[in-house]
Amino acid sequence: MRSIWNGAISFGLVSIPIKLVNATENHAIHFRQIHLADGGRIRYRKVCELDEEEVTGGEIGKAYEDADGTMIPITDEDLAQLPLPTAKTIEIVAFVPADEIDPLQMDAAYYLSANGVPAAKPYTLLREALKRSNKVAVAKYALRGRERLGMLRVVDDVIAMHGLLWPDEIRAPEGVAPDSEVTVRDAELDLADALMDTLGEVDMDSLHDDYREAVEELIAAKAAGETAPPAQSGDSGGGKVIDLIAALENSVRAAKKSRGEGEGEEDGDEGDMADVHPIKKTTSGRTAKKTTQKKSTSKQAPKQTGTKKSTSSTAKKATGKKAAAKSTSSSAKKQTSSGGRSTTKKTTAAPRKRTSA
Repeated sequence: MRSIWNGAISFGLVSIPIKLVNATENHAIHFRQIHLADGGRIRYRKVCELDEEEVTGGEIGKAYEDADGTMIPITDEDLAQLPLPTAKTIEIVAFVPADEIDPLQMDAAYYLSANGVPAAKPYTLLREALKRSNKVAVAKYALRGRERLGMLRVVDDVIAMHGLLWPDEIRAPEGVAPDSEVTVRDAELDLADALMDTLGEVDMDSLHDDYREAVEELIAAKAAGETAPPAQSGDSGGGKVIDLIAALENSVRAAKKSRGEGEGEEDGDEGDMADVHPIKKTTSGRTAKKTTQKKSTSKQAPKQTGTKKSTSSTAKKATGKKAAAKSTSSSAKKQTSSGGRSTTKKTTAAPRKRTSA
């Protein structure tokens, strides 16, 4: 990796020559501006506002714009005369617990590489001291013409440095929190806890930029003269939340489904609420079946012991329920004209069909 800065770490009276290397890289896809009429590239040119002529880099200097618009020229010689002890040094000023650093202050990240064989021993000493103390080093350094604040910590076997914003560069969160008073119930907190437990942990290495991949596929398709298939739009869930409890319950169920967890697991959390409805339906179905059987039995008893007249009445009812069916009408007539024993058998069969249906 190419170094972007060479200097030394000042650790008391110990000086450690190091190289500064970018620890991150930007994978964002960049677009160029073009003229829609002919596809020509649009470029920016540096033009003087007074004579409207394009100027070269050697003709451009620095200036500070005052509040009234006045330009105050500042030369490189002016800046070189300013006291900047950290111009080539990362000066450690303190060692503090890592949790004392507000993540809001985190800026760019760098790796510090030992510059040369003599730097290996003091570099390793500082690294091991940071490991054993479980602390981070707060340091000052200068980069790109300004003094900055940094934090040194150990990543694997390398000392990494995070650029930090100065405390006065962090804005207070005034007017950001909700204005109205909101009360959160224990049941809502329990469901939120259940959702957090269901989502669990994630392997950070498995996370990737879906949008960037979609853009890359689009570019590849256009370059090949093809039409990229439209992306499937998923439910973003950005609608207005009407019932917070219902939203949390649905979130728990969705999270379990996405992880392939069974809904019937008795884990005591709110996610098992999805099993309540099927159980109720099954129970009610069994109860209805038992009730139907009882009714059928009570209707069958008098038909078996009844006279020829009651048997004929039962056949007429069966015939009325199956109107427009010639076979049923013919069967009813046969039942009426037949003997008591055979009529009873035919009449008993009809309720059984209705019960099974």
